[in-house]
Amino acid sequence: MQFLVFLSLDQPIFAKQSNTLAILLHIDTAGEKAFVAITNNNKVLAIAENSISNTHAQFVQEAIATICSTHCISLTNIDAIVVTMGPGSYTGLRVGLSSAKGIAYALKKPLIGLSTLSLLANAAIRTIAINKEEASQFEIFAMIDARRMEVFGAIFDQNQKIILNEQAIILDTAYLEHCIAKGPVYCIGSGVTKTKDLLANSKLHFIDSHYEIQDFIALAIEKYKNLSFENLAYSSPNYIKDFYMK
Repeated sequence: MQFLVFLSLDQPIFAKQSNTLAILLHIDTAGEKAFVAITNNNKVLAIAENSISNTHAQFVQEAIATICSTHCISLTNIDAIVVTMGPGSYTGLRVGLSSAKGIAYALKKPLIGLSTLSLLANAAIRTIAINKEEASQFEIFAMIDARRMEVFGAIFDQNQKIILNEQAIILDTAYLEHCIAKGPVYCIGSGVTKTKDLLANSKLHFIDSHYEIQDFIALAIEKYKNLSFENLAYSSPNYIKDFYMK
């Protein structure tokens, strides 16, 4: 198995600095690509990525050990563990959450759970800001492909407030026309490809990108500040729908 390790670290971490907000271990195995990373406030200290979806289980433990060893980072210095809770790959979500819960329990650290759809919404808003798109009011339709014309989706306003809760959605032209009735809608996620073929409208925009570690940092720090942690005993992945075989 091969994975890449990246680093943007000025010096090894041997102790927390007085201005440290939080040192976080991030684990994402919700999709085809996975990564683990360690961040300090808004800075990425180390990150490893894996693009072979059926090896995520092996990748997570090896990657954490590798980035900690290579970059002299001790897990005892971690303030919290951050993990994607779904929706996403059934097996991937189980792999990520079980690993995160095991580390959090062993180190007696809090666990922060993040929605993949909220991460996509954050990525969309960040992309719109970078591209300087002008819209007085818009909504974000975060969507993850769920076979045929179904997606696992949620709709957010431009302040990332949830308008439509996470749920399974059957896509068709009528549904998309209803979405854009109030104004522009930006679609993001793995469901975008099939959504493009349904409706061409100037109010319907498509963002061909995914969430990144910056989105993890933004949402995780907010939850860390608010002490919004998962219950280690009872937290479980958000599959939205029961798993079934093809």
